[in-house]
Amino acid sequence: MESWMPFAAAAAIAISALATGWAQAKIGASAAAALAEKPELRTTAVLMIAIPETMVVLGFVVAVLMLLKGT
Repeated sequence: MESWMPFAAAAAIAISALATGWAQAKIGASAAAALAEKPELRTTAVLMIAIPETMVVLGFVVAVLMLLKGT
């Protein structure tokens, strides 16, 4: 069963990266539309785009923990 651990770790990163890309695509389009009408929302838009990045970081942490526990 140990041989599946690298695949599971790769899946943890890949799925979280795909989810982040999808979320940022939706948020980026909405943020661009909002900034066209209200430029003062710039800080909020940057924060909303940065928040999904934590999903990739957490996916990486899960992958590292899986690999370290598997050895």
